[in-house]
Amino acid sequence: MDRRDWNEEDPEEEHVAGSLDTPLRPDAFDLTDEQKIDGIAHHFTEIMQLLGLDLEDDSLKGTPRRVAKMYVKEIFDGLNPKNRPVARLFENKYGYRQMLIERDITLYSSCEHHFVPIIGKAHVAYIPNEHVIGLSKLNRIVQYYGRRPQVQERLTRQIAQELRDVLKSDNVAVLIEADHLCVMSRGVNDVSSSTITSEYSGLFEQDGYRLEFLQAIRNPK
Repeated sequence: MDRRDWNEEDPEEEHVAGSLDTPLRPDAFDLTDEQKIDGIAHHFTEIMQLLGLDLEDDSLKGTPRRVAKMYVKEIFDGLNPKNRPVARLFENKYGYRQMLIERDITLYSSCEHHFVPIIGKAHVAYIPNEHVIGLSKLNRIVQYYGRRPQVQERLTRQIAQELRDVLKSDNVAVLIEADHLCVMSRGVNDVSSSTITSEYSGLFEQDGYRLEFLQAIRNPK
């Protein structure tokens, strides 16, 4: 079990500011997926009824279970460490020691304050040592940490820490650009703003490496 996916504090205590843990209760995985789906469907039925919706209508009667399956099996399946991608490494037989960048990785996540979508792009880079990582695994790491209730700041740091752990290297950069529907579709209803967060470590803390990374992700394809 990945310890970084657990909040080991007393659930009654406030979560430590700056922690990379997603706040989870100690019993977060006591129920099976099917038990969670059944429970969520039951409670979502009550929500729809409180909103005054007619669940006898053909278009609505299946909605509670559809939402429950979507939560457990899709948009929040990154909460369960069993879904953590296995990041296969390959020997760096080519002696490649320059920057490797995977840019414009599609990101879908959910705001943990309002449970509405966060939609954007992630750009990740690293400088190999003895091993390189399969390119698709960079996408899968982004997807895994995105598929949970999130704040963008923590998401950025979780992706960077996972890459450092897997690669056994501090030379990692992560930048996320995202639109938050909690800003766009409610509250201030601002559809033109976006949010950018970044994490740089190792050589990327130096201006030259960081500038090369930023220029590469800004250049047109």
